Amino acid sequence: MLDVRRLRLLHALSVHGTVSAAAEALHVTSPAVSQQLAALERETGVRLVQKDGRRLVLTRAGQVLAAHTQLLLDQLAAAEADLAGLRTRVSGSVRVAVFATAAAALVPPALRTLHAAHGGDVDVLVHEMEPEESLPALRRGEVDLVVSHAYDLMPRDVPPSCEARELLAEPVLLALPAAESAGEAVDLADFADRKWIMPRTDASCHEMAQRACGAAGFVPSAQAYCDDFDVVFGLVDAGAGVALVPALAARHLPPGVVLRPLVRPITRIVTAVVRHRADGHPAVRVVLDHLTAASGQVGQPLLDARDVHG
Repeated sequence: MLDVRRLRLLHALSVHGTVSAAAEALHVTSPAVSQQLAALERETGVRLVQKDGRRLVLTRAGQVLAAHTQLLLDQLAAAEADLAGLRTRVSGSVRVAVFATAAAALVPPALRTLHAAHGGDVDVLVHEMEPEESLPALRRGEVDLVVSHAYDLMPRDVPPSCEARELLAEPVLLALPAAESAGEAVDLADFADRKWIMPRTDASCHEMAQRACGAAGFVPSAQAYCDDFDVVFGLVDAGAGVALVPALAARHLPPGVVLRPLVRPITRIVTAVVRHRADGHPAVRVVLDHLTAASGQVGQPLLDARDVHG
């Protein structure tokens, strides 16, 4: 029979990409990983890894076995969750990765109700991460639950062996100085000659803004690149430019800035993502349920933001 511990090492190599990263993730030494992979090759009778320059990579047989191992590990995680569900007391630590605006709007109310219901039995460790970082971290097993987002202009795939639950949908709005505001829903084409406050170029929000402006027939001229929405609103208030912002980011709007809905609406979908069957683990499930409840409390006001007039 194949040794599950050795299979786990093979799977770690497939996920992390290098022997050293796999060793670090599983808290063993690199030589131990290499030795155990060699032993696994002897067990299977096929070549599972090969040299690629200075790196060790999976062969085709190694990739096939790693895929089967993923299913096996999913089943083991489900078994652990089912056993944990038989306990009368919900307890444990849950590592949550969440992007900044959701961390500010959803996590505090979720933690308040969670602590009221379970005291200190469920410990939530919060990591602020954008989806580009958090979803790979979930797949590597570094976090247990991810709050992610995707725009309807550019859907985001759920990682293999993971499941998603929609938390809320929020409109994307145009932020502009109050003194310049006129009308209700705006056409982005009318702002083709304006300066724009843009997200950093490696962020999905940047790609969303580029696509939205492109659909309106122009390339936005960036006056500034920044991630912090307080900075964005400050720059808009100062007349430096206009910006596309998700409604969740606009809970504390400066008096000199107004939001307008778009003639061609854009929606950002906020989801909670866990590994397959992980929501069966009681501690993960209660954190997910409290995040869902917190999302429901803010969801309708965000949808009503389509009608924001300043």
